[in-house]
Amino acid sequence: MPSLTLPECGRYIPPPATDEDLEFADLAIVDLSKAHTPEGRAELYPQLRDALRTYGFVYAINHGYNQAQRDRIFDIANVPFTVVPPDEMKTYTANIEKVGYYAGFKGRQFWKVDADNSVLDQIEHYGINKDVTRRPHPQALRPFLPEIDAFVRHNHFNIVHPILRLLALSLELPEETLVEKHNFDGTGETCVRFMKYYRRTKEEEEKSNNVWLKGHTDVGSVTILWSQPVGGLQILAPDGRWKWVRHIENALVINTGDMMDFFSGSYYKPTIHRVVQPPEDQRDYDRLSVFFVSMPDDNVRLLPCVESPVLHHFGIQRRCPDEDAPLCAAWRKGRTTNYGRSDLKKGIEHNVEEEVVEGIVVKHYN
Repeated sequence: MPSLTLPECGRYIPPPATDEDLEFADLAIVDLSKAHTPEGRAELYPQLRDALRTYGFVYAINHGYNQAQRDRIFDIANVPFTVVPPDEMKTYTANIEKVGYYAGFKGRQFWKVDADNSVLDQIEHYGINKDVTRRPHPQALRPFLPEIDAFVRHNHFNIVHPILRLLALSLELPEETLVEKHNFDGTGETCVRFMKYYRRTKEEEEKSNNVWLKGHTDVGSVTILWSQPVGGLQILAPDGRWKWVRHIENALVINTGDMMDFFSGSYYKPTIHRVVQPPEDQRDYDRLSVFFVSMPDDNVRLLPCVESPVLHHFGIQRRCPDEDAPLCAAWRKGRTTNYGRSDLKKGIEHNVEEEVVEGIVVKHYN
């Protein structure tokens, strides 16, 4: 029989949540446990639809992991940044500009942060493909691969797939329409991403106006952020102001990205968000985050679901002619290789910079 004893892992002790009086976004909360029945899905999809079309972000609770399981994942997420020695980090650092995906380490000072490109990021992250055995990993992380694999599968099948079914229902499409574009065994770069945001110097904060990651949209279809207490995540609210995202213990923060924008003909626009310096009472802490980034299979073409009666009613907004629609792999590679590396051009809108990917304008909000 396999051992039921988990490998030892140093405990990650999260900082306390902020007590600052911040302007938080008023985000809806959906109960994912209701997604298991047709009646529950009928109740949930209008809630999810309205939340994503208003703020673009939504909380999810009762997602199937208890507090202890969630805490264990954060213990494991800290391993790449606290246990792996620097030389081994270099061995497993991804050549992001060449391969066009995040796998292995991304070191600090890789992305340009401010408009003048004089400040670089202080973020490390470690990416793991949904097939955790697809690429090699540092020695310290290998004992935890069975747990990471279980975490990947839980996110894919028990969180993302239910969300995709609800989105399909909201578009009056067959429930499996979007699920069929996100196959676990298909070739693609759906991944778990562990990220560590390190404190910056006073000079860096002043030059970048306290922005750690400028406003952007996510590349994929659905992003799952496992809520953690250190503040910094902000969304661009409908009123044009940046608002903080509040931490809810053992909740998920879910948003849609570019690829869902393509599929939905901009019915679900990609959510504009950024990361800024934490509130004053949390500035002595680094910020550890856990993400699950879901993307369609690489060979899926990013076309609107024209069979949707909802889209016909509201109108389909195409980002390009259908004959020019990119494959998922091409969009991912273009966005990933350019992000934080290319020289952006000043856009027409105030405080907006632009680049062109696959012939399509991509905006960054500074």
